[in-house]
Amino acid sequence: MVVVRSDACRADAPGRERQTVTTTTHPVQPPLLSARRRWTVLAVCCLSMFLVGLDTTIVNVGLPAIGRGLDVGTRGLEWTVDAYTLVLAGLLISSGALADRFGRRRVFQSGLVVFGTASLVCAVAPTAGALIAARAVQGIGASMLSPVALAIVVNAMPDPRERAQAIGVWASVFGLSMAAGPVTGGALLAGFGWRSLFWINAPVVVATLVLSAVFVPESRAAQRVRRLDVPGQALLTVVIGVSVGVLIEGPHIGWTSPVALTAYALAALATLLFIRVESRRPEPLMDLALFRHPAFTGAVLGAVAVFVALNVTLLLNTLYLQQARGWTPLAAGTATLPMAIAATVCAPLSGRLVGRVGPRLPLVLAGAFLTAGGLCLVGLGRNTSVFLLLSAYALIGVGFGFANAPITNTAVSGLPPSRAGVAGAITSTARQFGSALGIALAGGLVAGTAPAGLAHASRPGWILVAGCGLLLFAMARGMKRKE
Repeated sequence: MVVVRSDACRADAPGRERQTVTTTTHPVQPPLLSARRRWTVLAVCCLSMFLVGLDTTIVNVGLPAIGRGLDVGTRGLEWTVDAYTLVLAGLLISSGALADRFGRRRVFQSGLVVFGTASLVCAVAPTAGALIAARAVQGIGASMLSPVALAIVVNAMPDPRERAQAIGVWASVFGLSMAAGPVTGGALLAGFGWRSLFWINAPVVVATLVLSAVFVPESRAAQRVRRLDVPGQALLTVVIGVSVGVLIEGPHIGWTSPVALTAYALAALATLLFIRVESRRPEPLMDLALFRHPAFTGAVLGAVAVFVALNVTLLLNTLYLQQARGWTPLAAGTATLPMAIAATVCAPLSGRLVGRVGPRLPLVLAGAFLTAGGLCLVGLGRNTSVFLLLSAYALIGVGFGFANAPITNTAVSGLPPSRAGVAGAITSTARQFGSALGIALAGGLVAGTAPAGLAHASRPGWILVAGCGLLLFAMARGMKRKE
């Protein structure tokens, strides 16, 4: 038991007497682990991250099959993907705070149970509405995995250089799962149908539960953690949900319809209220003061940009190859294999570069390759050569692989170790918001388009991918050569 004595004084309350607050905490910190045990913990956490990332993208290649099986159009299919990512993005920070408070392994294992159960419901969903609802519950479980896994890794790796290498491996696995989702999904669809996209989660969840019980030590913040910010959580959920929702529904309801205009106003109002509430709360959900630091702000924006680019690429690839060119789901998924391989190879290299020379060089490389990949497909046509398609996907994969480690390392370094769960949650929130935003933007570009016009309609999407790469360049310019 530790008794913590602190002097609390609000700078915005002149004349208020200084108060002494005494709090009692029961810190649970992991023992000093051997090198083998530390990397075993990393492997277990990576297994869960592979599951979360895979479920973000594996459904993409199966969207046409799901649409046929449940009789749902493009708009419903977008919600099938974004119901997961929106809930995941909205709850990540609170889940990270809960892990810091109640124990990271405990929350991690609870998330696995929720995620696995929801996956089984997805696999037997009789209607599109049931599938979308189950996907939302999946997002709740996933929110307890992503930031908590990173927090466990950060606390298990006290050496900064080893931690940077571990984050590189973590980013590699996460990147592999995101990019390999379409390949895995295509293979499952070819052999077992779209419901197998969710059955596959069950053995991975069971294996991770067993391994975490055996190898992952319990830990929580050593000092008193912040209280849950219910108003902030509610407002953040409204901001994310309404912003992405209006992008999905816009082509259907009309961009200037009364409903759309009301949604714009609601999103703007919720954003202003969120900023106001968070700036006044003594223990906010998101410490807005962190965004005064250019490196931290750049990391968050960079995370959004990278995942917008990735998800625009994956959705446009699925629709273009399957509907415009008549490829099978397996062939369309296999086409992204160069992206998956490039991301897997480059992510650990990026982690090593971050440990040696800092985040600037990996970000410059990420921006260059991502921009090049997007520009390759700006002139996409119905008969564009397969070689050009595969080359573009490979370039985007290289950019994605180089981007994650410097972004994650910069964001984690911006917060104290005692709030490692929240540190991981902020970047994870940015990633998942970028995923949802990318799906909504790509879907809006091609909504209602006939197969013959998909290539032309998707061209602005590839300009967007290139623009995301340019944003990483801007982010790199604001960083020191070594941090």
